[in-house]
Amino acid sequence: MTETLSAPTAAAPAAPATHAPPTGALTHRPGRWIDGWDPENPVQWEREGRRIASRNLRWSIFAEFLGFVVWQLWSIVVVALPAAGFAFDTGQVFWLISIPALVGATLRIPYTFMVPRFGGRNWTIVSAGLLLIPAIGLGIAVSNPETPFGVMLAIAALAGFGGGNFASSMANITYFYPQREKGWALGLNAAGGNLGASVAQFVVPIAITIGAAVTLNLPLAGWIWVPFILVAMAGAAIGMDNLSNAKADVAASLAALREPHLWILAVLYIGTFGSFIGFAGVFPKLIADQFPDFSAFHVGSATLSLAFMGALVGSLARPYGGRLADRFGGTQITIAAFAVMALGALAVVWTLPLGNFWVFLGLFLVLFTASGVGNGSTYRMIPTVFALRAGAHNAHESAGDVSSQRKSAAALGIISAVGAYGGFVIPQLLGYSKTTFGDYTTGLGWFVWAYAGMLVLTAGVYLTLAKRSGHRI
Repeated sequence: MTETLSAPTAAAPAAPATHAPPTGALTHRPGRWIDGWDPENPVQWEREGRRIASRNLRWSIFAEFLGFVVWQLWSIVVVALPAAGFAFDTGQVFWLISIPALVGATLRIPYTFMVPRFGGRNWTIVSAGLLLIPAIGLGIAVSNPETPFGVMLAIAALAGFGGGNFASSMANITYFYPQREKGWALGLNAAGGNLGASVAQFVVPIAITIGAAVTLNLPLAGWIWVPFILVAMAGAAIGMDNLSNAKADVAASLAALREPHLWILAVLYIGTFGSFIGFAGVFPKLIADQFPDFSAFHVGSATLSLAFMGALVGSLARPYGGRLADRFGGTQITIAAFAVMALGALAVVWTLPLGNFWVFLGLFLVLFTASGVGNGSTYRMIPTVFALRAGAHNAHESAGDVSSQRKSAAALGIISAVGAYGGFVIPQLLGYSKTTFGDYTTGLGWFVWAYAGMLVLTAGVYLTLAKRSGHRI
């Protein structure tokens, strides 16, 4: 109802219009749709926006976490296949490791546009539900050693559903947070998802060996995640929201594709996130091949693999890369990350012939940490660069107008897709190095040169742009 106030008189002063909606008020509609969302409005943000954003972030993290779990299941399952009676050659094993990354990276492109089309909450329910297919499929396929390689490869490819989740999740969360807090929020969302890779590599070896007297319970590698996926679907339905202003039109997407900085940032993201997910996928295999005595540690009746530590430190480092980028600018942090990654990969090449597992592990943890920091800082650069290109007064603090925000959201998804192809390229290159040259050091040497080149690219483009524009990037 609308309240009409009469003109005030001397005897009866007018009462304040207490029923008028407050500035920046939100409207909630059925289906958990929210109208009028504007996180850059400080009144709305402090009154209710922060609470709503935090609730959506929590469930987004959980759903994305499970996506990474499913995406990385085959990285640890392939190490156990020989003990379960499967006989695949080195090339086939590396295809099982890398095909989920190839499919996941490709799916990130359409997934980017699912949030604007269906709503962040609605698509999270659907995308989480799709994870049931590869989880159950894995459980069925590995129960029979006679399963043909082609069938195994197809089911491994379906694990790419988990990789696609990242693009829609990140595109969704970027709408919920103000520009000044995007780095930390996106870093948390990504890190929570990235942790799924580590948890899968930690939990699966334990689950498939505990209580297994003679043969491995390899099907549990897929089946144990089904209840958690169902919880994620229910949690998204109950605890998440759809934002009516989270729209991405074709014009904004095409504009993002025509932006040269999209492709430059995509190359940098291949170097950071691509390295993280690529090395995470191949790390269990590297340890098993180079240090078979250290590939598994027996704790009672369970087996523990230290391969999970790589993805763990990389995941935990990611939000700090975003936070450092919030404070100092993503360019400086990304340059530092590439420097450490180049030196770390070079140190692995130099020390691998020593045959010292603990040196190998320590250097790879440095490499994973630097890639995690670089993930956060590079991703933080994306909205800043697009806001700057749109003429925002302070691109590091302001997201720009709605058109700029939509272009930035599209760019986030596209860049995440291109970067994820590193998860396919790195295992394939290392597999090629092993089968062609008989070692992994040749392939690792290629990465040293790649990181050095990306460092020069970052400095040449974005230090120059920051100096010319007077903005921190």
